[in-house]
Amino acid sequence: MTKQLPHENTRPFLTDAGLETWLLFQQGFDLPYFASFSLLNDVKGSTAMTEYFTGFLDLAAQQGTGFVLDTCTWRANPDWAARMGHDLVALEEINAQAVSFAAALRAQRAQNADVLINGVVGPRGDGYDPATVMSVVEARAYHQFQVDALSRSGADLVSAITMTNTPEAIGVANAAAKAGVPCVVSFTVETDGKLPTGQHLSEAIAETDAQSEVRPAYYMINCAHPDHFRDVLGDGSWTDRICGLRANASRMSHAELDACEELDDGDPQELGSLYADLRRYLPRLNVFGGCCGTDLRHVSSICHAVHAPQVA
Repeated sequence: MTKQLPHENTRPFLTDAGLETWLLFQQGFDLPYFASFSLLNDVKGSTAMTEYFTGFLDLAAQQGTGFVLDTCTWRANPDWAARMGHDLVALEEINAQAVSFAAALRAQRAQNADVLINGVVGPRGDGYDPATVMSVVEARAYHQFQVDALSRSGADLVSAITMTNTPEAIGVANAAAKAGVPCVVSFTVETDGKLPTGQHLSEAIAETDAQSEVRPAYYMINCAHPDHFRDVLGDGSWTDRICGLRANASRMSHAELDACEELDDGDPQELGSLYADLRRYLPRLNVFGGCCGTDLRHVSSICHAVHAPQVA
């Protein structure tokens, strides 16, 4: 049975927060290239990830929301995996294992129909710097491998997370269309509210919608503080295409975050208030989570700010 995705109803969905920063800064794990999938076969690491996601799943169950459960595959694409010594055979197994890990977490939930397994696809290059921009054709060919692996393994949808440019976003969307799996595109923006390429967010969404073989189910913004993009939202029907938000609690720029040796976790309560305010600008917003530097405290604050729990 096909599960109903967030954009198909008004029900709120939660996500997790900044998994990699939580593992690195709060739990002390070594994450080569920020690749959390490296912990799947590490007992201590997989236990920590289980405890991490369980907290968010419990929050969603308590508050009566749906949950978008990410796979730990942001770095599980060919170039990044090769740097860690994995060939394509191993990489396909890594993606499949990540989906199985998420499926096992979902199976433990009494209301597992409310949990969507989201196959995460990260950028080919750096998540902040689009130093080399592929063509749409190149991006589709590059990302097809991972999208196929996630789809075959049972992901309910795939999400292109921290996209810095439109050709790569379109390429992932086209790879998802070929695989027959729904796709979400999440752009990241700089402190001026524009993509790292300098493109306005509204233009990026319009271009991706127009040039994708099957347009994305919806869009998200991630890895930026609300202050960085609130002023560019403005008026216009294009904001109806944004259903999800995974912001940073830190107001630091991407360059500052890259150089940061200590975690800047901002103010969880303030972040919740900022999300509530953003609903004025984003009428279809119903997917709420966090990104770098955030954890369960932040998502709990966000949830309480934007959603009244259902009463049995």
